[in-house]
Amino acid sequence: MRPTVFREIKMKNNLKQSLAFLLIFVVLTGVLYPLLVTGLAAVIFPWQAGGSLIKSPDGMVIGSQNIGQEFTSPKYFWGRPSATAGQPYNAMASGASNLSVLNPDLAKQVEGRMARLKAADPDNTLPVPVDLVTASASGLDPNISLAAAYYQVHRVASTRGLTEQKVRDLVTARIEKPFLGIIGEPRVNVLSLNMTLDSVQ
Repeated sequence: MRPTVFREIKMKNNLKQSLAFLLIFVVLTGVLYPLLVTGLAAVIFPWQAGGSLIKSPDGMVIGSQNIGQEFTSPKYFWGRPSATAGQPYNAMASGASNLSVLNPDLAKQVEGRMARLKAADPDNTLPVPVDLVTASASGLDPNISLAAAYYQVHRVASTRGLTEQKVRDLVTARIEKPFLGIIGEPRVNVLSLNMTLDSVQ
């Protein structure tokens, strides 16, 4: 057999083997593995795998624990500002404003948000928490810090005709601890807290 013919046969064999391996790994990593992981997640963590959906007492889906919602009424706790395109907390356009701390537009945004908070609660003398005037990197943050929650207690209590201690106790009861006790900060899910508020009255 001539060397040229031998090389051609070897190349064809190598090509067949390469394509076979490619097909095998496409099936393994692109089909079987995702199906296995998705199936296990649905069995072990069904609520999380289904989108961590929060339902009203009558069973209607009103949101997800992992995606914020815009609350503008003074009787509700407000979440962290969202800079997503189209509308606040737009999951299809997750992202930040990408404005630098030196950008005057960011300073104007922060000033405007502070003015809104002060207008809604002019008697509040507490310092404004930073997460109430700056957007998160995703624009979808469903949680606020404890400082941001407690800052709003006076406004929510006054609007709803509740005592500040009652509203403060509701906030405290909804505190989510850091993951494994060390990862992240204590936080409050805004939607869950507002649902709890509505159940009180």
